[in-house]
Amino acid sequence: MKAFTSLFSVDITGLIEQKQSIGYKYQSEAGILSRFDLFCQTHYPGINVLSREIAFDWSRQRPDEHPSTLQGRITPVRELAKYIIHTGREAFILPEGIVPKCSRYLPYIYSDDELKRIFVRVDSCHYCAEVPYRHHVMPVFFRLLYCCGLRLTEARMLKMKDVDMENGIITLTHTKMGRQRQIPLSEELHKHFITFHKNVHTFSKPDDWFFPGFKGKPMTLSNTDKNHRKFLWQARISHPGRTKAGQRGAPTVHSFRHTFAVHCMRRWIREGKNLQAWLPVLQSYMGHISFSGTAYYLHLTTDLFPDITTLLDRELGDIIPAINHANSTGDEKSN
Repeated sequence: MKAFTSLFSVDITGLIEQKQSIGYKYQSEAGILSRFDLFCQTHYPGINVLSREIAFDWSRQRPDEHPSTLQGRITPVRELAKYIIHTGREAFILPEGIVPKCSRYLPYIYSDDELKRIFVRVDSCHYCAEVPYRHHVMPVFFRLLYCCGLRLTEARMLKMKDVDMENGIITLTHTKMGRQRQIPLSEELHKHFITFHKNVHTFSKPDDWFFPGFKGKPMTLSNTDKNHRKFLWQARISHPGRTKAGQRGAPTVHSFRHTFAVHCMRRWIREGKNLQAWLPVLQSYMGHISFSGTAYYLHLTTDLFPDITTLLDRELGDIIPAINHANSTGDEKSN
């Protein structure tokens, strides 16, 4: 863990260790607290009380800073103040609602036609000398993201020992909140895995990465994004770049997970399945901590496919929780 230098260093270290001990990765938050530590050391040297002045100075919105970014800066410092208070000392907790409200992020959902075009390009991925298995990895990797709705890190950090090739079951260990889970592969995806295994892993060991990248290491986030952007361009799918709050987001690698959930619900609704029974299944499969994370996709499904709205209302009635379209925390980005 990085060494902190301000008079809040012991508290910051204690908070991070506490969060990580109960399952939070708390990595991005640790980075924010590191910047807060430098801020205090620079502007408030010698002060060991997290005062109202320090808190409000830190929470001052910067030029062109998005409200969600500001909220991200404030939240760990509020948690730090609570931690300090729990140790029996004084600290000022920034009040709720200090950040201006902003519209909810709207994730990009791939259409059926866009998926076909993307996978045509993914399947045409060519051999690369620097990453010799790239043309084998990409078709299976991106199919896994869409067909199983995995988070990017859950997929790229798979090891050989995590994949039960005989039964078509994968064990996810690099998950949100560290909640390990197992998911079955579809019959068709299982066949892709078997072929991939024969082409890539004849002599692999249990601790080898299932999707090897450069020099056998796992694919990086930036490399995955770079390949995704290339496939989008080849498939003639535009990428507008950063979008404003409330607008439909640009297509990202995480869009495959969003699309999986929406398409899954669309299929279930049209098949007449009892969603009250099946939604908990989807929640468990996707590794959502709360039901609201899964229920959010119901709203996306009805927005994108109005023809099923009547079916959905008849099936679920008023059990769908209302969505607050303001002051989003961006949770659906990481779901």
